[in-house]
Amino acid sequence: MAADASQRKALRYQQTLLYGEYREQLGNFARREAARLLTERQWRRQAGEAAAAARKGHGRRHHHPVTLDSHHSHGSSSKKSRPYSKCRDCLARVRRSIVTKMGEDWIFLVLLGLTMALVSWSMDYASAKSLQAYKWIYGELKGNVPSQYLAWVFYPMILVMFASFFCHLISPQAIGSGIPELKTILRGVVLKEYLTLKAFIAKVIGLTASLGSGMPVGKEGPFVHIASICAAVLSRFMSIFSGAYENPYGYTDILTVGCAVGVGCCFGTPLGAPGVLFSIEVTSTYFAVRNYWRGYFAATFSAFIFRVLSVWNKDAVTITALFKTNFRMEFPFDLQELPAFAIIGIFCGFLGAFFVYLNRQVVLFMRRPTALTRFLTKHRFIYPGAVTLIIATFTFPPGFGQFMAGELMPRECINSLFDNFTWTKISQYPPPPGLGRSAVWLHPHVSVFVILVLFFVMKFWMSAVSTTMPIPSGAFMPVFILGAAFGRLVGEIMATLFPNGILFDGIVYRILPGGYAVIGAAAMTGAVTHTVSTAVICFELTGQISHILPMMVAVILANMVAQGLQPSLYDSIIQVKKLPYLPELALGHISKYNIFVEDIMVRKVKFLSSHSTYRELNHLLESTTLKTIPLVDSKESMILLGSIERTELQALLDWWLSPERRVFEAGQSSPGQGSKVSWESFTFVDEEEKEEGADKEECNGPVPAPKPPEPSTNHTDSGNLIISLHVRNPCYCPPPPNLLMPSDTRKLQSVRRTLQRLFSSSSSSGQTEIQETTPPQLTDTMTPEEIKVWDEEQLDKPIDMEQIRVDPSPFQLVERTSLHKTHTLFSLLGLSHAYVTSIGKLVGVVALKELQKAIEGSTRSGVRLRPPLASFRDASRKAKKHQPPSSTPSSPTRETDLWGEGSRKEGERGRRKRQTRILRMQSRPLPPSLPHPHSLSSP
Repeated sequence: MAADASQRKALRYQQTLLYGEYREQLGNFARREAARLLTERQWRRQAGEAAAAARKGHGRRHHHPVTLDSHHSHGSSSKKSRPYSKCRDCLARVRRSIVTKMGEDWIFLVLLGLTMALVSWSMDYASAKSLQAYKWIYGELKGNVPSQYLAWVFYPMILVMFASFFCHLISPQAIGSGIPELKTILRGVVLKEYLTLKAFIAKVIGLTASLGSGMPVGKEGPFVHIASICAAVLSRFMSIFSGAYENPYGYTDILTVGCAVGVGCCFGTPLGAPGVLFSIEVTSTYFAVRNYWRGYFAATFSAFIFRVLSVWNKDAVTITALFKTNFRMEFPFDLQELPAFAIIGIFCGFLGAFFVYLNRQVVLFMRRPTALTRFLTKHRFIYPGAVTLIIATFTFPPGFGQFMAGELMPRECINSLFDNFTWTKISQYPPPPGLGRSAVWLHPHVSVFVILVLFFVMKFWMSAVSTTMPIPSGAFMPVFILGAAFGRLVGEIMATLFPNGILFDGIVYRILPGGYAVIGAAAMTGAVTHTVSTAVICFELTGQISHILPMMVAVILANMVAQGLQPSLYDSIIQVKKLPYLPELALGHISKYNIFVEDIMVRKVKFLSSHSTYRELNHLLESTTLKTIPLVDSKESMILLGSIERTELQALLDWWLSPERRVFEAGQSSPGQGSKVSWESFTFVDEEEKEEGADKEECNGPVPAPKPPEPSTNHTDSGNLIISLHVRNPCYCPPPPNLLMPSDTRKLQSVRRTLQRLFSSSSSSGQTEIQETTPPQLTDTMTPEEIKVWDEEQLDKPIDMEQIRVDPSPFQLVERTSLHKTHTLFSLLGLSHAYVTSIGKLVGVVALKELQKAIEGSTRSGVRLRPPLASFRDASRKAKKHQPPSSTPSSPTRETDLWGEGSRKEGERGRRKRQTRILRMQSRPLPPSLPHPHSLSSP
């Protein structure tokens, strides 16, 4: 009661009639208490440092008083002001003021939206001018068919081959869509070189050339990748203003915002909501709601600037929809047309699944080890050139292209398919001038239905093949055009079946084929991408929501059919590229399978103990490719203490066996070098750090290993050091600077400068050496046999774990964690692996690969779980699964005896075989090892 009373008094709490209230805001009280606690903590630390300094001074007085006095006298006499200190303080104050008033989030989002709007508009402007030049060259050669054919074919071939060559030269990671890789990155997997400035440049220039060629490729997927790269690069720039952007856990939020900006700016949707929704559906399994306002604001701002630039360039009169339509609003459709809309959705589901299947089969065919594929792999520019040649030949307007509207560019196709005219009712030829570009769909000798069918069939395989070329290309817009053509075909059929329209309330309303085209476009893209937000995108692209109900019905039906037949196009590419990706787990089938982590985990875990030697560390680094290595207390207890990064351990081992350390120790142990001083008795002091008065502790110990010096360079140039001697037990320096986190690197910039000056050829005037004016030169006098003996001695010494940064809280699971809960945690937190413990003991590890095998049924302990709405996929496989299991022990799945004794015995036999195989491998010389099952290296 006394404690409650004191707390109420401290918080100024009072009881009222209904409920109590605080006289002071809790935030103000918390800030005041935090300041008080911080002051007390600083006072205790200063008192402890003063006591430690007094104890050190007492110890040093017995040994080297002259050196100590000289050191202090030099430190007091060498005080000098840093250059431009006032300007730096002023800039820091301005920076803090800007960040405080505006907030770093708003600055980042505005810069991202503005940058991507400029990039998107520049790409559209350049590609539009390229297409204009393409049509101009073709028009100027009118009357000379051979010359027209050469111009029609070679112009896109040059641009496509340039895009392929440029991307292959600058950054091969810029090839393709980019959304599958982003889905993998957002799941916690690190893919190298996918979010770099080189990939940004290659993607922008290559995509501009691809769009300017007139080939059936899209902008949406690659532009999402471009926006994500821009967000990643800007986050590094924003770390100048705030260290929050260096937090690795906020990296996913930044990429999510970049995806939303990419979609919103690509389509120029003024509200920005479709971009956010589509990016959520395509790239995320779980979405943090805190990122919604960031994505919405950045996408809206970017789309607004993009549309303003179009108006400024006089491409549009005002900010309107990208593909504006003029459907009637009072009665856009009749209920009798809903079956036709449902048919469009169902057929688009089948067609979308077939498109994904065809695209995957083309890629797999090109990867088969045949003479043709080997030839195309060796001469990588022949394949895109040949595909472009074939497509351009089929679309040549005087040839076969006249029967499939071949002279229309992608944007012209969409505008003509969405118009309000009913083409089957136009019988005169030439068509009236009011049709505009829609007149291309009318032919004096061929029906409109034949032209639409030929257009759909030819563009279908052309789009599926074009997206496999090694250039930056997307599939959204080609599929959007395919769906619009199919919807237009159904609309024209309905207009023919009901030539007088539909009678309602005494009024006859004619059928609008353009509305069917909009519904078909939304349904087809939804079926290919497995998204529903494509309906919202169509609303903003057309500027009308008159067909909102039939469009949603068609999109949902298309998704139901397509998800049951094939994965989405992006998941299909992930499977083809074999990216480490976690499949979806259907909620309706979880109760049938009782799978736990102990059934799928890797039991043979490579680890380090607190008593491990450098020899064990060397063997571990050579035999595995793990990114993180667990640290246990001992081999007997196996208590998990934490995890260590591989780069940290590699740097420690390189320094421990470095020639510099060997030379220095040999020099100290040889006679004639003066008094025998241990390596650990040197302290490296940075005068600039002392002058700033920062509360950074000095660290006595070995220096991080520099680069090996050239033979002609002196091994030691220690005239740049201040050396003080002491008798206290030494502490060790942290790992080399290249392994520090960005914030630690910034805090230890002065230490890095000192170490760089230590091994530089020219000495700095700001540092002097106190102990000796000319230090003794240390040379390597060891013979190769002595070096080998010294290395063997050093490898047998135990590792000092105090030198290594250990993550004390790696993610852990228990053995009886269900597969559903494990899948949810991996998806929600973006984990790449998790350690399995039993009462604190390390018993195994689970990574994305093990989860993927368990879900897809490629292990004995796993089963195949179908994705949502996939009620009839793999029906034949399901029938095979319910057959009695064969007697062969190598059967990949045994569901009838999945959790029986036989399965457990086979699992034990398999584990014993794997242990025996690993022991044999350890007894052999160490070859280049394959990746460990739970190592996540980039493909």
